Amino acid sequence: MSGGRVGVIGAGLAGCEAAYQLAERGIAVDLHEMKPQKRSPAHHSADFCELVCSNSLRSDRIENAVGLLKAELRLLGSLVLRVADETRVPAGGALAVDREGFAARVTQILRSHPNITIHNEEVTRVPDAPAIVASGPLTSDALAADIARLTGEPLHFYDAAAPIVAADSLDMSKVFRASRYGRGDDYLNCPMTREEYEAFYRALISAETAPLHSFETPRVFEGCMPVEVMAKRGEQTLCYGPLKPVGLETEGKEPYAVVQLRQDDKDGRLFNLVGFQTNLKFGEQRRVFGMIPGLEHAEFVRYGVMHRNTFLNSPKLLNFDYSMRAVPGLYFAGQMTGVEGYVESASSGLVAALSMARRLDGREPVDFTARTAIGALGHYVSGYAGDDFQPMNVTFGIMDPLPERIRKKTERYAKIAERALELVRERTENP
Repeated sequence: MSGGRVGVIGAGLAGCEAAYQLAERGIAVDLHEMKPQKRSPAHHSADFCELVCSNSLRSDRIENAVGLLKAELRLLGSLVLRVADETRVPAGGALAVDREGFAARVTQILRSHPNITIHNEEVTRVPDAPAIVASGPLTSDALAADIARLTGEPLHFYDAAAPIVAADSLDMSKVFRASRYGRGDDYLNCPMTREEYEAFYRALISAETAPLHSFETPRVFEGCMPVEVMAKRGEQTLCYGPLKPVGLETEGKEPYAVVQLRQDDKDGRLFNLVGFQTNLKFGEQRRVFGMIPGLEHAEFVRYGVMHRNTFLNSPKLLNFDYSMRAVPGLYFAGQMTGVEGYVESASSGLVAALSMARRLDGREPVDFTARTAIGALGHYVSGYAGDDFQPMNVTFGIMDPLPERIRKKTERYAKIAERALELVRERTENP
C-alpha cells in the first residue's frame, strides 16, 4: 500500500461515514464525489449524503434490528447518526430527518474537516490501495464497468423512489393525523372506501410506466418494489402492504384502505407517500395518485423515479470487514456491498474505516461478530452461502441466536440487543 493517505470514492452515507471516521483518527483522506459536475438521474442536490428515496431511517426502537443498529452506531461515534439525531422530524417510533438539513450539515462538517480534501470529479477506475470504494447504488457507468472488470461479476439491480407532495396542497378535510396503534399523530392518513380503493387499483395497474434505458432490465429488489408492480400481484396485495388500515381508525371505524404520508422536512411543508416507490410516468403519477382522497389537487414537489442500483457478488469477493480478499487494502462500502438501507450503508462505511485505520497501524481488524447488528451485516454479505445473493436489510434473523430459548419475541429481541450493545461497548473500550 502507498503512504498514509486514503482515497474514499463517493460521498453518500457510507463514504461520508468512512471519510469522517478516518479523518477523526488523524488519517488524511481524499474524498472523491462526482457531484455537482456529474449527477445520476436520481440525484438533485449538490450536497453529500443525499437521501434519494425516503427520508426515514426506519425504526428507532431497540427491539427492532435497525433500531439496535442505530444504538450500536451511536456508541461507535457515527457521524450519520449524530447528524440524523440533530435534524430529526416527527415520525412516530421511526427516525426520520429533514432531508435537506441532514445533507447540508454532513456536507459542512466534512468540508471543514482539516484532514479531508474534497475532489469534485468523476472517478472512472478503481483506485489503488489504500482506498474505500463507496460509490453507491448509483455508481457511474465507467466506474461500474471497471469494478466489473476487476471482479469478473455483473453488478446491477433496480429500485424506485416515492413521490413528495406539498402539505399546503392537500385537502385536509379528507385527511386525518395518526400513527398506528395510537402512537402519536406524526403521519397524515388518507382513508379510502372500498369503491375508492377499487377505482384507484384499476387505474394503478393500467397506468403507463416510464421506459427503462437500454442497459437496464426490470429486476426489482423486494424491499423497494414499485407500488404498481406490487399491485399487479393481486387486488388485495396493497391492503396487506403499504395501504393496510390496521391500527388506523377514524371516527371509530377502520377504513377499507389507508395511504400514509410521512413528513419529509423539518417544517412539515413536505410529505412523502409511504410505500409508493414508483416507475410511473410523471403525468400518470399526477392522474393516478390524484385519485387518493386528499391528494386530488396535490402539488408534486418530486415525482417518483426508478433507477439502476449496483451491488457486488460480495460472498465471493469480500471479508467480514468489507475488505477485498484479492486486493489487500482495498475496501468496498455501502449498498454496493449488499447491505440495503441508509443505516446499513453507514454502518458498512464505519466498519470499513475502522478496519482501514487498524490496517494502516499494523493491527488486525475488529470483528464485532454476528452477535451484533453491525457485525452480522458484514458476515452476511461476506458469508452468504446460497445461490442467489441479494441485498439485505439488517434483521435479527442474520444475527447469532441466544443460547437460551425465549418464546416471547419482544423479550428475545431485547435480550439480543442487550448482548449486542455490551459487546460493542467492550470492543470500543478495548480496541
